[in-house]
Amino acid sequence: MIEAEDPQSEPLLAVDLDVNYAEHEDFASFYEREVRCVVGLAYVLSGSRTAAEDLAQEAFLAAFRHWNRVHAYEHSGAWVRRVVANRAVSAGRRRLTEAKVLLRLGGQPLPLPELSEPNEQLWQLVRRLPKRQAQTIALRYLDGCAVAEIAEILQLSEPTVKTHLQRAHRTLAEKYQEDNS
Repeated sequence: MIEAEDPQSEPLLAVDLDVNYAEHEDFASFYEREVRCVVGLAYVLSGSRTAAEDLAQEAFLAAFRHWNRVHAYEHSGAWVRRVVANRAVSAGRRRLTEAKVLLRLGGQPLPLPELSEPNEQLWQLVRRLPKRQAQTIALRYLDGCAVAEIAEILQLSEPTVKTHLQRAHRTLAEKYQEDNS
């Protein structure tokens, strides 16, 4: 089972400066192999390129800090994706709280940047799904993960992943028809 880091577990600036970087050569290969998919997952879950890059950077920094343990996992990439999924939920909660405070103080929340993705309408619908449904859809269709991989990443059973995917498909089909009617 993959143990993903709790986003609140340690400060971001706590970097071990005595790291022997020669021992981490395989981390660079891991990063190059995984970064595109991890940023894509973060983008789908957050809706912002900037937030996606930040989420991915935080996840890879956590993986680097714990590389002696993470590289031993059968699917190190799943660990990083789990960190992104956890941090995306936390970031979303923070943004919602900040927006509520700004509204109470009479200010307006900052507008999100316009994103020119061809499937932006679909991903907007995905972001409105319950968090687990959005995560399973993003991992399945953005990252191409199989049900078993999604189950491992999100620490769910395969039947639970299938249920989330089915519910998400049904909701997305209904919403897409409503929006395009």
